[in-house]
Amino acid sequence: MKMFEPAQRLKLIPPYLFKDIDEKKEQVRARGVDIIDLGVGDPDLPTPWFIVEKMQQAVADPRTHRYPLYSGLSTFKEAVARWYRRRFDVELDPDTEVLTLIGCKEGIAHLPLGVNDPEDINLMTTPAYPVYHMGTLFAGANCFMLPLTAENNFLPDFHEIPPLEARDAKLFFFNYPNNPTGATATLEDFQKIMDFCREYRITPVHDACYTEMAFDGFSPPSFLQLPGAKEMGIEFHSLSKTYSMTGWRLGMAVGNREVLAALGKIKSNIDSGAFDAIQLAGIAALDSDQSCVREYNAIYQERRDLLVTGLQKLGYQVTPPKATFYVWMPTPPGFTSMSFAAHLLEHAGIVGVPGVGFGDPGEGYLRLALTVVKERLEEALARLAKVG
Repeated sequence: MKMFEPAQRLKLIPPYLFKDIDEKKEQVRARGVDIIDLGVGDPDLPTPWFIVEKMQQAVADPRTHRYPLYSGLSTFKEAVARWYRRRFDVELDPDTEVLTLIGCKEGIAHLPLGVNDPEDINLMTTPAYPVYHMGTLFAGANCFMLPLTAENNFLPDFHEIPPLEARDAKLFFFNYPNNPTGATATLEDFQKIMDFCREYRITPVHDACYTEMAFDGFSPPSFLQLPGAKEMGIEFHSLSKTYSMTGWRLGMAVGNREVLAALGKIKSNIDSGAFDAIQLAGIAALDSDQSCVREYNAIYQERRDLLVTGLQKLGYQVTPPKATFYVWMPTPPGFTSMSFAAHLLEHAGIVGVPGVGFGDPGEGYLRLALTVVKERLEEALARLAKVG
């Protein structure tokens, strides 16, 4: 007699599409193949040393060893407000318009629990970070996927949303600079999103985690720069990619105070807040002169140029991304995204993420991350040239 049955909500999680690739990677590695992993969106550059030093000092202080405040240190939230003012000319009330997160993933996943009732509808662009979808499903709500296509520069086309779905929608998740496509949006693009959300009384939710990872002098905007935007919706931001702090787990949600209060109430009943020492290190990062960000972006830009130029010489129609550290690479004729990923792994020892793993419109693409040194990218290009 079976004694245990998992919750029905776990059956909502789609099959792990990368399982075969993961298993194949271990098989290939077991044969002694030197694998070049361009799949993981995790910076290989270390956290800048001045941030590490601040963390060392903070963790040595016994005052940081106790429970943190649920909503975050007031000094961290004030640093977030200062950073938004300097970076985007956006004014935020640290007490009511800034919420500290244990990384953006948990904040995005928990938001629907504070906003959605069962059978609500959330709109979201796709291909996309899977957490928008999973958080919505776990809240008992439904998803309407708005496809992003190359023909529309991977920007939302609101004509694709039937009026009934728009009328019933509660949240609209969007993400620029975009993971996985690397696409960017202008303030004019954001204005179209805000106009649509205002017409249908939808709360816009912008995942802005890649705004600081940009190239060629481009400075991605914040959705909150638009007049009235922070009264309508919220924006998620993170220190993970900006300062190579993925393992530290520190982020923030900013904007509409009622939405943040709903998210904060969920969080106060689920987690105990971000470790004070990490928040103090985060203050050092946000209040710095940002030269570390510029230095790391220069490294990623050099890698981007090397990889994109090399792929183009091999005949791949790749567009250089203006932001993020991802290259959205079309698969050659005769391959699906899964079969091409398997082909590269088997015959070249290269790991890429099949685009379909981010949603059906990602079919026909492979996401490559610029998270290895130039020499490894050069080796990857040499292997690609050999396998054809």
